[in-house]
Formats: sequence, C-alpha cells, structure tokens
Amino acid sequence: MEQYERKTAEFEDFARFHIQSRSFLRQFCGIYKARLATLKPKALKRAIVKWGKCKVLQIVDLTKEEYEGVQCAIFGTLYKHQELKPSVLKTISEELQAVPQPPRLNFCSPKDSVYLEDDVSRIKLFGGLEPDTLVTGLVCGVLGHVSSDGCFWVDDFCFPGLYLSPLLTTPSSSTNNYGKYILFLSGLDFVNLADCMALQLFKEWVCGMLGNETIQQEAAGIVRIIIAGNSVRGSPETFDRKGYFENKNRDKKFASEAQLAVHRLDKFLSHITQSCSVILMPGEFDPSCHSIPQHPMHRNMFPLTSKHGHFHGATNPWIGKIGSRTVGGSSGEPIMDIMKVSDTESSPIEWLEKTLDWQHFAPTAPDTLAEYPFDDSDPLVMKDFPNIYFAGNMDRYETKLLQGTDRLTDSVGQPIRLVCIPKFSQSYSVVLVDLDSLDTKLISFGTA
Repeated sequence: MEQYERKTAEFEDFARFHIQSRSFLRQFCGIYKARLATLKPKALKRAIVKWGKCKVLQIVDLTKEEYEGVQCAIFGTLYKHQELKPSVLKTISEELQAVPQPPRLNFCSPKDSVYLEDDVSRIKLFGGLEPDTLVTGLVCGVLGHVSSDGCFWVDDFCFPGLYLSPLLTTPSSSTNNYGKYILFLSGLDFVNLADCMALQLFKEWVCGMLGNETIQQEAAGIVRIIIAGNSVRGSPETFDRKGYFENKNRDKKFASEAQLAVHRLDKFLSHITQSCSVILMPGEFDPSCHSIPQHPMHRNMFPLTSKHGHFHGATNPWIGKIGSRTVGGSSGEPIMDIMKVSDTESSPIEWLEKTLDWQHFAPTAPDTLAEYPFDDSDPLVMKDFPNIYFAGNMDRYETKLLQGTDRLTDSVGQPIRLVCIPKFSQSYSVVLVDLDSLDTKLISFGTA
C-alpha cells in the first residue's frame, strides 16, 4: 500500500490577544477611548471617499445655533439603548419570583434608540438608519444635520470599512490537484459526546487509516487542524439564585464531568497530534477564563498530547499565519452575542462579514460580552485582516468569498474566505479549506 507524507506549512502565532495583566481594577471606559482613537481616522478616510468634502464637526459643536440645519459629519462610538438588554439586578429579582422567567434569546424591540458619543458628549440619532442592524461599540461617522429638538438627523453613515490587502501571487496547487489544507472543527462537547462513531471515523481519516488512496492523499494535505472552542463542554452550567444552597452538590457533578471530558479530549488529541499539527482554542464553556480574549487552555491539562511537538494552545479570538495565508477568527461568542442584540433574520455569515467592515473582532464587548478592562488599547481592533476568517460553534455550515476593489487605493485586493463552522456534536461535520484556492469543502462523518 502506498504511503503519503504529511504536507507542512510555515506557522506563526501573532500573539495578538495574549494578556500581560489581568487586573480588574481599571474602568472599561478606556477600551472605548482607545477604540475610538484607533478607528476614527480610518472612518474619516472612508467618509472622504464616500461623501467628498464635507464639514466635520465635534459632537459638542452641534449645541451652537449656527450649526442648526447645516449638513455636516460627526464621528464617534455608537451606543444602542435597549430596554430588554440584560441587567444583573433585574435578573436576580426575576429569579427570586415564584414563577421562573423564560430566557430571552433576543433583546431587540421597536423602542430601541441609537446614540453617538465621543470623549466629551453624546447625541441621539434618528432618520436614515436601522437600529436592528447596529450594535453598541461601533465606531462610525454619520452625515446629516442637527434638528431643532437637539437630535441629529442621519442622511448616511460610514464605518472604517474592509481593507483588502494587496493582491499577491500565491503558489498554485500541485499537478495532482491535491494542495495544502486547513481543517476546521468546533463544538466537540466531550461531556456529552463521550463515545461516538463519528469521532472515531474522523480520527482514522485524519491519521490516514480510512478510505481509498484518493481520500488518504487528500487527508495527507492537511497541514494544520484548528479546533475552535467548546471541546470540553458545549452547553452552559446553569444555576438559579433560588434554591442555590440546596442544589450546591451539583458543583461536584459538573466538576467530575469536566475532569473526565478533559481526559477524553487529551486522549483524542494525543492520537491526532502524532500525525498532524493541532491548534486548540478555548470556547465559551471550556475550562478557561470567562472574559475575552480567553487565554489558551494550559498544556498541563493535556499531558498525553503535550508530549508531541504538534500541539499549540491558542487564545480566543486568535490570528496567525499558516503558509502564505493570514488566518483568524473566534469560537463564535462575538457573532452569537451580536445576534442577541440585533436583527435575528440575518445569518451568522452576514454578521461575520460586517465585523470586517467594522474592523473589530467583538464590537459588543464589553457592553454585553465580557472583556478585560484595557486602559490604553483595544486588542480586538483588527490590525491584520485575515485571508481566512472563521467563527466556530454555529448551528449550520456557511461560507462566502469576499473579493473586490479597495475603495481607498482603487486596487484589487486579496480575497477573504468567510467560514461558519458547524458544531461537531450536532452535525458530525468538519470544514476543509484549500490554502491556495481558498475553496471550501464540508466533510461529514455521520447522518446528523
């Protein structure tokens, strides 16, 4: 039987989201100040391209009578006021009621209103915008005029915009039509997916012990596996304030389940890393920090896997370089959080695309998504635009190829492949992405 050598590719972790200090003594306002300082100049450049020459004012200048009714542009950070948005005090009071309150999946309502604020002041926006398509934390510019009631009528708005890297010549696929691939999967959920035929089939396929020569040759082209979160647990541990002490013994149950799941995950990864390199990202329900950026799960949790040199613990979100491509994304929390506070009719792939236009991995943090209180920077602002941009733990597989012309430089840029990775515990599927052509392929190991 013919043997195929595993292909390799250069790897670099940009370490963009590694946290040096985890102090919570600072206020969260520093994040928004740093975000505005970084993205406002980019939004201004886009606005000049879109609107041409226009009067640019500070929000505080709009209080002057001379600017009433005068068309101008203002820049700041959006704040979306939502009455249905979660509140800690409100949640506690509802849980203490006799009748438990059903969880709310979306916090949008017709009463939602949008404000634009900077370091000094704030003004209410109305007119040509749809609150359902916006979230708190977006840096943007708006074109319009201030009305007699002190609100700002919006004619148009502009975000920092997607920056397309200059088009480079990438090496073509080999003559046998088998190139180099990145394999994406997420939501292994070893707490509930202990013994599964799909996992066994996946492991044998990756290690080259399954299929004919064509399938084995394709599997040999996988240079890196990215596991995007929720590998240990795929659902939350829920506790109510009411009756908490009576049910405190559940802590031991959840702890033992997680410990056993980590052991199973370690054993599973140890087999794979003998054949292929693996990047393991934490997820929302994995044993890692709750706030993003989540730090990597510690190597000591995986003693069997750590013996091999093909294991790399990554942050969430993560961005790095594999071969000639910049690869970045998250385990899905930023996209799911955006969908909670915005239009539910839009698909995850559409919101994933919008985060590129907003130039931010998680714009709703720290408003509705927990984040560390940074002082002088916001590490979640996009500095390097990925060629492959992914979100894990989605309900279904989606993909899209963005390819166009940069409006600032009027040049054709590198394409960007968007990928929504389905939960393996529900779909039994993984996603294969060709590093050269950026073509994608869904591979299923079950009948889900």
